[in-house]
Amino acid sequence: MSNIQRIIGVDPGLTITGFGILDHKKDQIRLIAHGTIKPPSQESLPNRLKYLNSHMKELIEKFDPFIMAIEDTFYSINVKSALLLGQARGVLLLAAASMEIPSASYAPRKVKQSVAGNGAADKKQVQYMVQQILNMDKPPKPLDVSDALAVALCHINQNKYL
Repeated sequence: MSNIQRIIGVDPGLTITGFGILDHKKDQIRLIAHGTIKPPSQESLPNRLKYLNSHMKELIEKFDPFIMAIEDTFYSINVKSALLLGQARGVLLLAAASMEIPSASYAPRKVKQSVAGNGAADKKQVQYMVQQILNMDKPPKPLDVSDALAVALCHINQNKYL
């Protein structure tokens, strides 16, 4: 596959950050890798953020993506959770920017609409559709991983005519 665009999709979280890496060329999508980054919960907030940043940089260095597609913060969660999620998201974006990788942000509703055809789809529906689209033998787990893969697929869907 020449002229491949490699996308790293990210579902940010302070407890678990999901990631999924896809290669895309025209109508072909290939799953390259997926997994989670789990900062040690007993660590201080600054150290957990540092852990997220350094591990994302390692992934970027290893897989050399063209772009990071990352989910926006979900605003209806409580304020404290939104602030913590925003900090996690910020250090993940910083990891990409510091390595000269552009980023694109997508609202959770847009991701669900793009992958499941319904902006109000639940996480299990998104997981099922990700499994079908990527021809995976098993559903991607945990849900943070399927969400990250959905963000990458959303980016592909939003940019397929460019």
